[in-house]
Amino acid sequence: MTVDNSVRLDKWLWAARFFKTRSIAKEAIDGGKVHCDGVKGKASRAVTVGMNVKIRQGFHEKTVVVKDLSEKRGPAKIAQELYEETEDSIKLRETLAVQRQSMPRTEGKPDKRQRRQIHRFKRDQS
Repeated sequence: MTVDNSVRLDKWLWAARFFKTRSIAKEAIDGGKVHCDGVKGKASRAVTVGMNVKIRQGFHEKTVVVKDLSEKRGPAKIAQELYEETEDSIKLRETLAVQRQSMPRTEGKPDKRQRRQIHRFKRDQS
C-alpha cells in the first residue's frame, strides 16, 4: 500500500474495485453518487484511513469504512482488504433486495390486442 497518509478519492475507488476505470469513478463522484463523511465528494479529495465513504451504484448503496490505502489496482482479494462495509449498510442492502424481488414483474409492452382492450375499457369508463 502507500507510504502517504492519504490518496485521491478517484484513485482509491478505482484501486478498491468499486469502478472499472478512474474516469468512471470521477463521473460518479461528480454526479453526486459518492459522499465522504457525509459531504459530497470531489475526485481530488484526500481519503484517509477511518473515513466513511458512501457509494451509490445503480440500486445498491454501500457505506464503507476505509481500512487501508492504495494507489495501485491489484487483485480483488487485496482490494477487498482496503475497506469494510458497515453492518447497517449490509442490512439495508439485503432488505432492499428482498423488496425488489417481491415486486410484481411486468411482461413488457402490451400487444395490439391488449392495447385495444385498454382503450375500450378507458372509453367505457368515461
